[in-house]
Formats: sequence, C-alpha cells, structure tokens
Amino acid sequence: MGANTSQVSDLSDNPSLKALVGTESISENDPFWNQLISFTFISPTSSATDTFSSPFFSLQVENNPRSGNFGALVRIFLGRTKELKISTECQDQLFIWQAHNALFMIRCLLKVFIREMSEEELHLQFSYQERAPGSCSQDLLEELLSNLVHLIVEVPLLDITYSILFEAVTTLLVFFSYQLFHKDILRDGIIYQHIMKGRCLSLTSRLVKTLLYNFIRQEKCPPPATHIFEPKDEGGLLYGLASGVASGLWSVFTLGGAGSKAGIDQEHNPLPLSNQSLLLLLVLANLTDGPDWPNPYRQAITCFRNTQDTSSLSTEQPHTFQINFNSLYTALCEQQRSDQATLLLYTLLHQNANMRTYMLSRTDMDNLVMPILEILYHVEDRNSHHVYMALIILLILTEDDAFNRSIHEVVLKNISWYTERSLTEISLGSLLILVVIRTIQFNMTRTRDKYLHTNCLAALANMSAQFRCLHQYAAQRIISLFALLSKKHNKVLEQATQSLRGRQGDSTALPDYAQDLNVIEEVIRMMLEIINSCLSNSLHHNPNLVYALLYKRELFEQFRTHPSFQDIMQNLDTVIGFFSQRLEQAGSDLSVERVQEVIMKGAQALPTDRLKKFPELKFKYVEEDQPEDFFIPYVWSLVFNSGVGLHWSPHGIELFSMDSG
Repeated sequence: MGANTSQVSDLSDNPSLKALVGTESISENDPFWNQLISFTFISPTSSATDTFSSPFFSLQVENNPRSGNFGALVRIFLGRTKELKISTECQDQLFIWQAHNALFMIRCLLKVFIREMSEEELHLQFSYQERAPGSCSQDLLEELLSNLVHLIVEVPLLDITYSILFEAVTTLLVFFSYQLFHKDILRDGIIYQHIMKGRCLSLTSRLVKTLLYNFIRQEKCPPPATHIFEPKDEGGLLYGLASGVASGLWSVFTLGGAGSKAGIDQEHNPLPLSNQSLLLLLVLANLTDGPDWPNPYRQAITCFRNTQDTSSLSTEQPHTFQINFNSLYTALCEQQRSDQATLLLYTLLHQNANMRTYMLSRTDMDNLVMPILEILYHVEDRNSHHVYMALIILLILTEDDAFNRSIHEVVLKNISWYTERSLTEISLGSLLILVVIRTIQFNMTRTRDKYLHTNCLAALANMSAQFRCLHQYAAQRIISLFALLSKKHNKVLEQATQSLRGRQGDSTALPDYAQDLNVIEEVIRMMLEIINSCLSNSLHHNPNLVYALLYKRELFEQFRTHPSFQDIMQNLDTVIGFFSQRLEQAGSDLSVERVQEVIMKGAQALPTDRLKKFPELKFKYVEEDQPEDFFIPYVWSLVFNSGVGLHWSPHGIELFSMDSG
C-alpha cells in the first residue's frame, strides 16, 4: 500500500488533506479531487476509532466557511452517484471505488460536524461557497440524503458494490446520530424533515424493503481486493498509489486498522452490511411521529405483506410492499443472538399483523421459540433490555391459543444449553414453562424487577388453560416456585411483625413493609390462579402437576383462610382432598408408579362441576405511553455498541448513561 501513514500526527503533514481542510477554495474541476479520492485500503468494515477528534480535522469546521471545500467534496460525490448504476453494469470498479472513497471522507467529516455544531450550523456547512452565484441554489444537504437513499435502493448488491452500499447505510446512521448528543428525544429538525417529508418520502417502502433484504441475505463482506489500480494518465490526472494522499489514508482513518483491526472485525462481524442495515431500519422505525403526519417508515414496517399473498395491495395503506416471509422468518430464527434481531422480531410481531399471523401459522415454531428461550436461560449474560424483548415476544405469542396448544405437541430431545438437569425428551411447552420460571427465580434473588415478574407471570397465565402433559420436572418447578414465594411471604410478614413490636410508642412513620407484602401477595395470587386454571381446564391432561401438588400439599395450608386467597383456594382444596382420599383408599406404602396410576384414574372420575369457574386468564401486551422514551435510547445504545466501523467517544453522549450498556 505504499508508505503507510499510521499515526494521527502524520495527517497534518499530508499535503492533500492540508489543502482540503485549509482556507483556500479548490475548484471542482481541479485534478486535486481525483488525487484526493484515489487512496487504497483493505477493508471498509473495520471499527474506526475516533480519529477525527484530532484537532487537525476540526480545522475543517473552522475553515470551511471560507473555503467551501466540504460542499465541493459533496458535489464531487453527487456527480459520481448519477452514474453509479451504469458503472455497476459495466463493472467499472475504478469509478465505484472513487465514489466510495469520497463518501467515506464525507461521512468522517460529518461525524466531526455533528459532534461540534447544531443542525442549522451543519446546514450552513453544505451551502458555503456555492459555485454558481445567482443560479437557483439547491439544498445540498437534502440532495445528499436523497442520493444516499437512491443509491441504497437502486445499486444492486455485488462484490464490487458492497463497500459503497455499506458506506451509504453508515452515512445515513451518522446523519441521525444527533440523537446521541441530546438527552431529550428529538422530534423535529432539518434532517428529520428531509427524511420524513422531503424527496426521500416516495422511496420509503423501497428503502425499508432493501434494508430488510440486506438483513435477510446476510451477505458476507467480500475478501479485500488483492489488486491495486494501475496509475493511468488521463489528461494529466494520476490515479492509484502515485497520488499524494494514497499513503494509506484508510490506515490513518482507522488508526492503523487496515492490517490488523480489519481482520479482527471481519472475524467478529463478517456481516457488516446486514448488521448496519438492520440498525438503520430500527432507527427509522423508531423516529417519532410528526404533529400531523405519521412516521412513514413505521407505516411501511406495519403493513408489508408476503410475496405469496396474491390479493392486490391496498391503496389505503401508504408505503406498503411485498417481501418473502419465508426468507425473513428464516433470517429471524438464525439471528436471535443479537439484540437488534430480537428487537426487529418484537417490532414485526407487535406491529405487522400479516407477519404475526404468518409466524403463528408455522409448523416449525420451535426454530423461533428456542433461540428466545436461550436468551432468557442465559439471563445473567444478557442486558436487561434484551431480556425484556425476549419476554415480551413470548407474551405476544402466548396471546394465541393455537400457539399455546401446539407448543405441547412439539417434542424436543437433548437440550444441550439447559444444564440444570438432563432433559432427554421434553415438549417445547414444558421447556418454555421451565425457562420462564427460572427467569422469575433469578429476578427474585437478583434484580427484583416488578415489570419482569409481571410479564413472566402473564405469559404463564396465558398458557395455563392449555397446559398439556406437563413434564414432571416442569410440574415440580411450578410448585417449587410457589414454595419459594410462600417462604418469602412468611419472611416479609415476620419482619413486619417484629418491626411493629419494637416500635411501641414510636410515632415516626412505619417502614414500608406493607408495599413489599402487597407485591409478594399479588405474585402468590397469580401463581394460585395459574395452577387453578390448569386444574380447571385440563386436569386429566396433567397428572404430573396433581402429583407435585399432593407431594407438597402442606405448602397451601396457610393460604386456605387468608382473605386474599380464600376463593381461589377452594378449587385447590377440592382437588387435594379428592385425590388424597383416593390415595388413602389405595393403601399405604404406594410406589410412585401406583400413585400415578391412582391419579390418572381419579382425574377421569373427578366431576368437573365440583370446581368453581373463574374468568379465563388472558393478558395482552400493550406498549406504554410514549414508548419512544424506552425504544430510542435502546436503539441508539445498539448502534453505539454494535455499529460496524462507527466509533463515538463516550464523552458527550447524553442519550443514555454509558454504564447501562
């Protein structure tokens, strides 16, 4: 690659970069620009560190109002984008390579501008030194945004275009990164207006579709080109390594990353375009609605349909399009280890009724559910947001009765990641119950998050009437969880009693044990309702639960007369009493097999009218008011932590606290 420049300090000695950030205007016809954008690098996907915090690059902020060179660089790039499609068809790699380099430099300078100035000031950076005074001045900022969207939707994804498509998606992410430097959610602004209402609006559905297909295709980054463009003499312009800037600019931009970091990044993230497209899609989907217009990207995500759907597209739904649901489903199943893929799955399940119906109709739901269960099983290794999303996905799925029935029909063998106990054969339904109960127990001992409890219990409650052939270990864990709650209840009750005794005559405010007691009693009530729902609706399908209930019957004694639980305890008492009597009649010293036999026969004999009917347990997930307060910081934390080739210094990030991951 010629004489590599590998230190940031070397940048200030580079004559072409000096000229770019200097005070002198450079004509767009000057051979300088061809030299500037003819540097060579190995890979466009390594994690660029914050090289541009170097004071040298900040000179562009200071000098651009006089030179207008940033606007000139943008126009050089725009001039080339008009012919990109033709260049792709002609396999003109040189042209694509130079257009990519120009865009890469624009993106890097944009990061400096966005960190150091307001949107209004950024807008001015595009308009300094317009080259045609007196002529109708175009809005160069909107022109660039519009061209980037056109580039993404129109240039086909090939080995020779991979880098420039990656760069276009990344540059759009940088444009939106103003949000990182604001604590409040941005609901308006110049960039927002252009993307939501400007020339980009007509390309909404094509952009969303392309980003989804980039995610679906999971194309690996092509291997770095081994050839170097030969210098050509075209009207005195010199290309390739002969140019003054080609001394390893990419290495500089990534702090010596071309040889080392690129390799590491390729290994850790071999799918940079797929990853970046997904992040951009999530950013677009979570932009807030305007005062009198809805977010068009969310509209597109909400209403797209399957390519197999032959009915005509509705004109009432703007920005609708068709996409292959089977391919999307497969990609979602394969990618759940990443937060952003789980967030996309949540978004589609929650907002796109067509996709939700399709997913619930699949006969291979285990391919989707198993990765979600694995996220919850490794709860201590995941951030809380990822766990929430996984849980809410389960809650949405359990709103469907057909799902709740079908998961008990799917039999799994040898679950390698479930390490508490060897599970040689278990239904997907029983495994789901085990993992959710484990999540509740983890939460009780560690995080003590009421929101997590609520969602876990709601999912179990939704499933409870459809519990079928529960695995004996799942049945044991349901009763063990109740035992844990009962123990906790007694402890809180004892603390409250001791506290009151020790405070006789003390008029200061009481410690808030009442609230703790209230929460634990709500959870106990819910668990009793879940057990009751299973017994009332499918007792004869669940002998293992009856066995576990009888084995630990003394646990329920204390709640029989408790005013909060009396009504629900009647049914449990009836079941415990009925089966206890039958076991007594069968004699003493019964083997486990004999006890199970008695239970099986008794389940057929118990008259269903002896159990009091309770309303069906049904919980529906509803987003809280102003969901953007949760989702926008979450999405940007994903961009910050897993955007490829993007690095922001943590200093100055306002949207989320840096220790929150």
